[in-house]
Amino acid sequence: MTVSPPVTTFCYETNCSLAEVASRVQAAKRVLVTTHSKPDGDAIGSVLATLRICRARSVAAEGWMVGPFEENLLEVVGGDAVVRVDPKKPHFPDDSFDLVVVVDTGAWSQVEVLAPWIRQRHASVINLDHHARGDAIASSRVVDVRCGSCTALLVRLADELKVDLGYGADGAGRYSLAEALYVGLATDTGWFRFANARASEFALAARLLSVGVQKDELYARLEQCHRLERVLLESRALSSLRTISGGCVALMQLSKDDFAATGGLPEELAGVVNLPLMASSLRASVLLVEQEGAIKVSFRSKPALASRACIDVNQVASTFGGGGHVHAAGARIASTLSDAALQIERALDRSLNHSSL
Repeated sequence: MTVSPPVTTFCYETNCSLAEVASRVQAAKRVLVTTHSKPDGDAIGSVLATLRICRARSVAAEGWMVGPFEENLLEVVGGDAVVRVDPKKPHFPDDSFDLVVVVDTGAWSQVEVLAPWIRQRHASVINLDHHARGDAIASSRVVDVRCGSCTALLVRLADELKVDLGYGADGAGRYSLAEALYVGLATDTGWFRFANARASEFALAARLLSVGVQKDELYARLEQCHRLERVLLESRALSSLRTISGGCVALMQLSKDDFAATGGLPEELAGVVNLPLMASSLRASVLLVEQEGAIKVSFRSKPALASRACIDVNQVASTFGGGGHVHAAGARIASTLSDAALQIERALDRSLNHSSL
């Protein structure tokens, strides 16, 4: 009789301590730090925070980030060694790195063009993340979904290595470790408006402010410096808005023609998906963006109220191979805009019908 080998199910969860991570970072000769493609505020903040922690401990480190990029977010890079990779014309790191740290993601699909290079170095890869889903991208992994941002996890790494959070600030208090940590924390909590902004996140924000973060100036640098073309693109998205799922979900879409007509860029869409949630009748919002070969889908939902359950958009996104958090997730669908919209509507209806059982 032939006995089939047991089926092993990978669990995306912590398999080492932050003390072990700290020890490996301190022992490294040269560290490469990377994150998901099209990095948002938490991804960029996490890369910069890791670089600054390494620098504070006299460990050579370099950040590699795959675009496209929001230029306003890159303003916080300062003098850190960051390599920007064009996904259409990728280039790869050399073999001088003895440690790789992947932050704010653990999904092969999100590291995209750098995935082959990372796969060859599995034993030398550390993964630090706060998302619920990921892959076996690293030999050592710390995953804490209780963190409001990945930078919140990196604060604990800095503490483990006894690095002052105010390290690296210039004369105006910019480009410090604390600023990088605050960028991730503030942007991933929607500047402390989202459900993941809990007492622990406010306590952490207070700690970062106490070592010199200039929150008003930082908000202006990141959120009040958009191009007019971005505003015009936002207008197009709102003009496309229709409601689905019994009127409780907003669906917006942007085609390639919308980008051509406005001069707006895909990397300028941060926050657009949240706009419809100002309406009290809406429980969730979805933005579909036409890209080369696929439709990028962004999901957002409101927290539950006494009279209204929340929509778990992470679960909906997972049906398309995507993921994220309960209230914020994303996916890619290889189809047309109209077909993707139909698939999303059906998935949401299934989710809502199931949750009402």
